[in-house]
Amino acid sequence: MGHREGMERSARSRVLLAVSLLCCLVPSLGGPNVCTTRSATSASCHECLLTHPQCAWCSQEEFGGSRTVTSRCDFVHNLISRGCKKDFIEGPGSSVTITKNLPLSTKESSSSQTNFIQVAPQKISLSLRPGAAASFKVHVRQVEDYPVDLYYLMDLSLSMKDDLDTIRNLGTKLAAEMKKLTSNFRLGFGTFVDKNMSPYSYTAPKYQNNPCTGYKYFPVCVPSFGFRHLLSLTDKANSFNAEVQKQRVSRNRDAPEGAFDAILQAAVCGDRIGWRKEASHLLLITTDDVPHVALDGKLAGVVQPHDGQCHLNENNEYSASDKLDYPSLALLGDKLSENNINLIFAVTKSNYVLYKNFTALIPGTTAEILDQDSQNIIQLIVSAYNNIRSKVELMVSDSPEDLGLSFTATCQDGVSYPGVKKCGELKIGDTVSFEVSVEARNCHPPGTEHTFTIKPVGFRDTLEVTVTYNCSCSCTQQVETASSKCSSNGTYTCGVCDCDTGFLGARCECGEEEISSDVSQNTCREAEGKTVCNGRGRCLCGLCVCYESEFGIISGSFCQCDDFSCARYKGILCSGHGECDCGECKCHAGYIGDNCNCTIETSSCLSDDGQMCSGKGNCVCGRCQCIEPGAFGETCEKCPTCPDACGTKRDCIECRLYQTGRLADNQTCQKLCKDQIITVEELNTDNPEAAVCIYKTESDCVMRFTYSEESGRSVLRVLKEPECASAPDTLTVLLAVVGSILLIGLVLLAVWKLLVTIHDRREFSRFQSDRSRARYEMASNPLYRPAVSTHNVDEMYNMLSKSYNGTT
Repeated sequence: MGHREGMERSARSRVLLAVSLLCCLVPSLGGPNVCTTRSATSASCHECLLTHPQCAWCSQEEFGGSRTVTSRCDFVHNLISRGCKKDFIEGPGSSVTITKNLPLSTKESSSSQTNFIQVAPQKISLSLRPGAAASFKVHVRQVEDYPVDLYYLMDLSLSMKDDLDTIRNLGTKLAAEMKKLTSNFRLGFGTFVDKNMSPYSYTAPKYQNNPCTGYKYFPVCVPSFGFRHLLSLTDKANSFNAEVQKQRVSRNRDAPEGAFDAILQAAVCGDRIGWRKEASHLLLITTDDVPHVALDGKLAGVVQPHDGQCHLNENNEYSASDKLDYPSLALLGDKLSENNINLIFAVTKSNYVLYKNFTALIPGTTAEILDQDSQNIIQLIVSAYNNIRSKVELMVSDSPEDLGLSFTATCQDGVSYPGVKKCGELKIGDTVSFEVSVEARNCHPPGTEHTFTIKPVGFRDTLEVTVTYNCSCSCTQQVETASSKCSSNGTYTCGVCDCDTGFLGARCECGEEEISSDVSQNTCREAEGKTVCNGRGRCLCGLCVCYESEFGIISGSFCQCDDFSCARYKGILCSGHGECDCGECKCHAGYIGDNCNCTIETSSCLSDDGQMCSGKGNCVCGRCQCIEPGAFGETCEKCPTCPDACGTKRDCIECRLYQTGRLADNQTCQKLCKDQIITVEELNTDNPEAAVCIYKTESDCVMRFTYSEESGRSVLRVLKEPECASAPDTLTVLLAVVGSILLIGLVLLAVWKLLVTIHDRREFSRFQSDRSRARYEMASNPLYRPAVSTHNVDEMYNMLSKSYNGTT
């Protein structure tokens, strides 16, 4: 017995140590201690545990000072630091115990077809303390070569006649295709139309045996019916073919079909259908129209809600069509989940959107588009099966309302997704995990037990979770009435006294008459006229017993001192660099000031180049105060407008981009030049806050860059290549000179020609003017007569003759 108690005590100590370490992480340092409020100070152990999930109770008899009203309710690490031994600490936490954890199956590890395990663990027990969450992991694997049961549910309304013709030999083809996915495949068959009632079907006497009477396009068909189970699940594909070939279509009056009636019966009539517990259950429904839903039965006077039970008669036909309303989506979802059935809607394109919306309301459901004549039915089934097997989604059943559950999925990519309980894009054989956190919101009486299940949608495997509640104190089992520890004036339990009527005090040592006397009260006043114990304590038997504040410790003979009323800096008492001693900060070494916020260290003011505040400011209380206009930064190192800004950044550009300059030493460059350097094709100089810098490189080229501060970081934008002058080309210069001379000559020649032309025209004009004037004078002057010479021809002839003769 003693050995067992020792083991329990050791285990309890380890739990308390873990809780103590966890308590160090709670936000009590950033605000009031929730465990030591005044309401909790006088609380019982049970009330303490309900205050906060990390609060614990000290039941040790000698605990706390005699002059302080000490709270026994506190965080574990605080209780230990104040002298409470671990064996006397009542601080139960939440715990997880795995009671069944068989390994996940693989194709090779399964010895038979009935012991596949796809979920681990299988059973877990939780002991929960309200507010303290317990977490565990669930692993899920889609096992290879898993058995498959497929039940084919077909709409036999008249519009599906061509589809019926298509699937008459479907069984053989489908079995061959499914053999590629699983070696254990079974197939069943059922049909439906709608309730054989008006206004859904033709019910007049002439239509009872042949609702197609008078319908010229198809004059013969069978009477309508709600649901008919025709073939239980079997591995004989020929039986499926034979059953399909016997079927004939029917005719109903309105467009919607009774699909939901048929789905529910196929789901809940497991014995008739032949669903195997160890197989994956697929329910395929093919239809070309919308379904009737709950409350549609009112049209025929059927108002009783569906009871979710099996109603197949001895002929395997649905017998409650005229008694029960159509089932609701919620009822369908519950029954499909309860029986681990994945529903596949194979519908025509015009109705796909509606059925796709149904999949969001019914877990484990998919929707596929069916060709008008069902030619793609095999590809559709294989695609839907692969789609179902490619995802895992957890669902919870029978969870109590006062339990809070949260999920974090870790899918195949290894990434955690908080708040997600679904993984997709999986391959058969992949393993995924989900972390489940469970938290109790309320405390239940001892012995209360709740059970709920967690399972992947469509799986038969489940995780059973059993919950008990841990919010009681073991010390309450030991009670001492009229205890000497309480001066025989009260009951002692869990380290405190519950005083009888008329007695007060930690040990019930004072009577009410002593406490209320003026003499006793006056001895608890610091000075006449002041309040008893300065209003921060109780006067018990003539002495001040100070309250325990949620902010700190109240002390002093008259409770006049405390350790929390000193000056603060940014909300932190004495800046965190001193101790509060009766209202005054006592600073630690290296700090000064009323609130100890000023350090005398200057190392934080040294810039990378070793200067104090980069030579642009003063170090005050460990921080640089920049005095250079435009300088800023932790060490005043940023200053785009300073005169030396371009020179400083030039050195960084040269060493970072070209490994030249005075900072070319790699270590010096990396230490001093931490700016972001961006090379650009064209420099933007329009930014008024950026300094434009220009300098001449060692190769007599011109480098331009801008310096700006963006988001707290220095940014240098530099041209990719410096601007360098190139040597002149001799031939180009010669051609340019010759061309210039020719051009100038041509220009001068043109000018000369222009001047000559102007001069000639001017002279010609003058000549024309003079000529005109002369003609006028000769033709019009009456005083002028031109000279006239008159010659006698005969005389001239005689003279010439004489002259000639004389010569001869």
